[in-house]
Amino acid sequence: MKDIPRFEELDYRKTPLGDLILRRRTVLSLENEEVYEVILGDAFLMSSMFTEVEQALSRFGLAAAAESFPETPLDVVVGGLGLGYTARAALEHDFVDSLAIVDYLEPVIEWFEKELTPLAPGLNADPRCSYVHGDFFKLALAQGKERSFDEADAERKFHAVLLDIDHSPAHLLHERHASFYAADGLRILAEKIHPGGVFALWSDDPPEESFMKSLNEVFESCETQIVSFHNPIQNEDFESTVYVARKPF
Repeated sequence: MKDIPRFEELDYRKTPLGDLILRRRTVLSLENEEVYEVILGDAFLMSSMFTEVEQALSRFGLAAAAESFPETPLDVVVGGLGLGYTARAALEHDFVDSLAIVDYLEPVIEWFEKELTPLAPGLNADPRCSYVHGDFFKLALAQGKERSFDEADAERKFHAVLLDIDHSPAHLLHERHASFYAADGLRILAEKIHPGGVFALWSDDPPEESFMKSLNEVFESCETQIVSFHNPIQNEDFESTVYVARKPF
């Protein structure tokens, strides 16, 4: 007789963006694999069952940054902690010198501090990794004395910024994010990136012409990578997009 599937709600919080839930369940059809999932309001944000695109965001973004800075230790920002797969993929590279992970939702950072998620011990043990409780979009668009992702250094620039928060530039978690994806918003972000540095973005939608136009107004080049992944529950393949834009030297 098969075991009854285990389902556990690890955390539940009220947030300004809606009810936030971290849950864990055992999937019998996947040989009792433990799956972690993040739900925000009515949106299914993240599952440890599908992490290919999150890891591809780091892989493509940092490959481009390393090409620009072959002999330089890289300072990297990740926008959106989620279950930590983008961050872990970034830390697999020895040339990453520092990794600041920005998340608007304090409970998400607490999941890692309390090690409620499977990747938390590895991230916590890596001295290059730090968590920043803040609004990525507010920090990205900030100017003047508060214009950096580093509270201690308003002038600090980064070699790569990797973003995985909204579903896509057209499907946002909150409408206030919209100004970031326009050319004027991207231009402010680019001020925080070294010349030759990279901005990379995960999107659940196909490449969007209007967003590509905005990127090309600000950055020297912009490429898209289509990343396929398999859903074993539905037995179906899906595709997402990774944008990689490089700032001119």
